[in-house]
Amino acid sequence: MSVLSVEVSHAPEVDIDRAPPGVLLTEIGWEVCNPVGGIYQVLRSKAPSMVNRWQNRYLMVGPYAEQKSDLELDSRRPTGWLAEVVEGLRGEGITAHTGRWLVQGRPRALLLEHSFTGDALDEIKYRIWKDHGIESPGNDELVDGVVGFAESLRLMFSHLCRVWEGRGQQRRRVLAHFHEWMSGLAIPLIRREQLGCSVVFTTHATITGRYIASSEGDFYTRLPKIDHEAEAKRFGIAAQHHYERAAAHGAHVFTTISPITAEECSVLLGRKPDLILPNGLNIQQYHVGHEFQTLHAQFKEKIHEFVMGHFFPSYSFELEKTTYMFTSGRYEPRNKGFDLCLEACARLNEQLRREESTQTVVLFIVTRREHRHLKPEVLQSRGVLAELHGVCRSITQDMGEELFRKAAAGERVVLDDLLKEYWRLRLRRTQAALRIDRLPPIVTHTLADEDDDEMIRTIRRLGLVNSPEDRVKVVYHPDFISTTNPLWGIEYEQFVRGCHLGLFPSAYEPWGYTPLECVALGVPAVTSDLAGFGRYVAENFPDHDKWGMHIIPRRGRENDEAATTLASRMWEFCQLDRRGRIAVRNEVERRSWNFEWSKLGRPYHVAHDLAVARSKAGSY
Repeated sequence: MSVLSVEVSHAPEVDIDRAPPGVLLTEIGWEVCNPVGGIYQVLRSKAPSMVNRWQNRYLMVGPYAEQKSDLELDSRRPTGWLAEVVEGLRGEGITAHTGRWLVQGRPRALLLEHSFTGDALDEIKYRIWKDHGIESPGNDELVDGVVGFAESLRLMFSHLCRVWEGRGQQRRRVLAHFHEWMSGLAIPLIRREQLGCSVVFTTHATITGRYIASSEGDFYTRLPKIDHEAEAKRFGIAAQHHYERAAAHGAHVFTTISPITAEECSVLLGRKPDLILPNGLNIQQYHVGHEFQTLHAQFKEKIHEFVMGHFFPSYSFELEKTTYMFTSGRYEPRNKGFDLCLEACARLNEQLRREESTQTVVLFIVTRREHRHLKPEVLQSRGVLAELHGVCRSITQDMGEELFRKAAAGERVVLDDLLKEYWRLRLRRTQAALRIDRLPPIVTHTLADEDDDEMIRTIRRLGLVNSPEDRVKVVYHPDFISTTNPLWGIEYEQFVRGCHLGLFPSAYEPWGYTPLECVALGVPAVTSDLAGFGRYVAENFPDHDKWGMHIIPRRGRENDEAATTLASRMWEFCQLDRRGRIAVRNEVERRSWNFEWSKLGRPYHVAHDLAVARSKAGSY
């Protein structure tokens, strides 16, 4: 695994299986037992490999998020050194919830209530300004939560270092690994306390970089000339930016998740990362052996059901000649490449129509967007389809018994005569109720601001209106896919398994879990050279195109060129027959083990051991 600084070339040799003796690793993240973003996936999937190395000397720490945390935490009464820490916090007025995180590995977790208000919050902000020169806004709910969490962490580490280092004869040390600025603000606070703990900080994406990339194109070309202070002020995130810089400069070891993100760290945070920590997955969690092809077929049928309910009331097409593609992620149309997917779909639509192809492509755009409710017409069509399905099942059962008796008796059977008048009429009425005289809707929900929605505007501009003549159909789904969603009744992971191709041609993506999740599920995918995962694949797997991971060149290229390239990849995929698609899925699934945490976790071990070595030596 590549590293980014000369000092790290002298990093200690790492014993993968054994952690440094006498060291307690605490891993701190806003997303511990709190599913609010991509880092939640990093922390939860990495937990088994951390527990395997550190055993009971591993503690995950996060903010207490009430109902969400209660669903994730198996609460248990603390014992031993942890009980002393919790008791000490109680004396400071801080309530801590302890137990085991309900993920694989069952890591020990401590969640801090961190709400400070009024004079107490103002006092913390004043101290941050006085000691570190950072002003905090007074009307930002997230910033207030982060400031309170940082103060709770300062108090926690004060007690933790005293309790842990004071136990036993052996020299003991606390190692703290912070993720992102939401937890990283605690770094300058605990370093000022001179607590003696070793500190690692990982930024998964600089907050300033994310804002700039969302608003303007060609981010990496302009990066060397960007004035980070001016940009942070322009977007109203000066405090968050300064929290992140202070965390990066206060850590013994500063890391990020990809070389492309390291570039923005050097410019925007003013410190070159020491190590690259790529993100993996717990592949065993997704592995189903030879069943993955069967599961693809099973969940593709679920997608067929959705498509019939969504499109067939208006017109029909051959499901066996339909290819399901999807893109998903946070609602950042430019950063996530949603806009590029639609541009490519418009080109693919033209080509399929020009070739008079009988093939249909359905693109699903799955994101989270503010909406009021499911569109009534979408729900109604799905309901009528369900009724039609029920009628057909009843007819089959009713006819089946009589058919069996006549066939057993050797009688001549006329199937049409077996259909009773009641069911004949019921079938016709239900079929009639299903038919509607309008185009299938582009979006499944009523959005709060449909006329101003960037995705809707792009879809309309490109003319992807789901007409019968369009060979590429678009379904914009601005909500999570889950078993409780009345349109689906399946989990997002099952939806992915049922699709044929994932599209994630990001313009700004520090890592990108979505294509990696596709690989884990045996689904081929597209990413870009501006995504950390795409760059990692390009550098480590030269044959990636052959086994179903396509990387769209976007760096230094115009959107038009990138859209043409993506459309070409989509067209090539559409030319595969059933046997070809099965072969690609087999290759993708076989390669998934290359992204297991047991392989990609080693740089974390290097970072942890290096931080301990540096703090002992008094460097940084």
